[in-house]
Amino acid sequence: MTVTRFAPSPTGYLHIGNLRTALFNWLIAKQQGGTFILRLDDTDPERSKPEYADAIQQDLEWLGLTWDRIETQSSRLDRYADAADRMRADGRLYEAFETPTELDLKRKKQLNMGRPPVYDRGALALSDAEKAALRAERGGHWRFKLDHERIEWTDGILGDISIDAASVSDPVLIRGDGQVLYTIASVVDDTDMGITDVVRGSDHVTNTATQIQIMAALGHSHPRFAHHSLLTGPQGEALSKRLGTLSLRDLRAAGIEPMALLSHLARLGSSDPVELRTTHQELIDGFDLSRFGSAPTKFDVDDLRPLTARVLHARPYADVAEALAARGIDGPKAEPFWLMARENVQVIADVDPLWDIVQNGATPLIAEEDADFIADALAHLPPQPWGETSWSDWANTMKERSGRKGKALFMPLRKALSGMERGPDMARLMPLLSKAPKGS
Repeated sequence: MTVTRFAPSPTGYLHIGNLRTALFNWLIAKQQGGTFILRLDDTDPERSKPEYADAIQQDLEWLGLTWDRIETQSSRLDRYADAADRMRADGRLYEAFETPTELDLKRKKQLNMGRPPVYDRGALALSDAEKAALRAERGGHWRFKLDHERIEWTDGILGDISIDAASVSDPVLIRGDGQVLYTIASVVDDTDMGITDVVRGSDHVTNTATQIQIMAALGHSHPRFAHHSLLTGPQGEALSKRLGTLSLRDLRAAGIEPMALLSHLARLGSSDPVELRTTHQELIDGFDLSRFGSAPTKFDVDDLRPLTARVLHARPYADVAEALAARGIDGPKAEPFWLMARENVQVIADVDPLWDIVQNGATPLIAEEDADFIADALAHLPPQPWGETSWSDWANTMKERSGRKGKALFMPLRKALSGMERGPDMARLMPLLSKAPKGS
């Protein structure tokens, strides 16, 4: 059975890059009738916060990306300790004592000598007495001893990958303060939980190589891996510089609709065009991981707005009644108001100025050359309440009185009655207006 996972750290809010990883893993599991696990990487006690864990779940629920079960790494520390003990016994985990400053000096020296900045395994040459002395003055960290051979796998997006382990530093698995790091925790979790497929960003390719060796050292085969391209800004800039404005909660507050966001990310970076989907099942049926490429993928939040508009244009009143009521739009006018307004909004908040006009009347926009015409027009407004034919009746009256026609007739009347140069069908707006234009 297919089992996938999304393993965010509850150290901040989910952003658009996180969502891409979550969505791909969710889609793969659902396509195969498998299991999708939400796994909180909360082994950092200082940075992991309950409010972030709650926010992650709320964001995924908003998007409809439901999980089959939730796991927390903080509850599995004994499993990581067991794995570490096994690797120590097998000589694959060794204690090292270099400080960050000492490691930085080593890297600079290697670079100056034209060598790759790979850890030199100096800790392996320490005697027991030297280790004891260092241990007395600083905490030792634990590194996994890589076999210096090529690590190969067929990636679901990148194709055949081959990495020389000798070009990679032995990864630190446990810090000097005892904190278990992602590399070992992820390996133990993936094997214990039977993860069959892992999709993540291409910045994890080297992690994958080392984790394949760690899995083998623990006696396990590795899952299928696929590494999607990284997102950039619209000009190719690093998206990390803009993540503060691209959290899912910010996009939600800006009125972006879930299906607009999911439809966009389910195709962005693939050879297939972005197509707006109306259901999660359509997303599942149309997803093909093999269609995605390795090149950096440009993401522009402005592309979500027209998709959101299309979602709203097709939305029946029943689907938005609660959201409208939260904005003070209810009562007998609420449904006809939505059916009139929905094709003229990009996000749900765009209904607010329209509702204000319906309730309180508009401030007329009157060009100087139209002043006399509008004064006469306002004097000949049909009596309220206005109905379905009021707009055409008024326009026909003013056509006969002024001789105007076409845009010269309709645009000044629209601007005087609605205060807008463009917007809803006036025949549908006028019957909803509670008041005549301000000042008329």
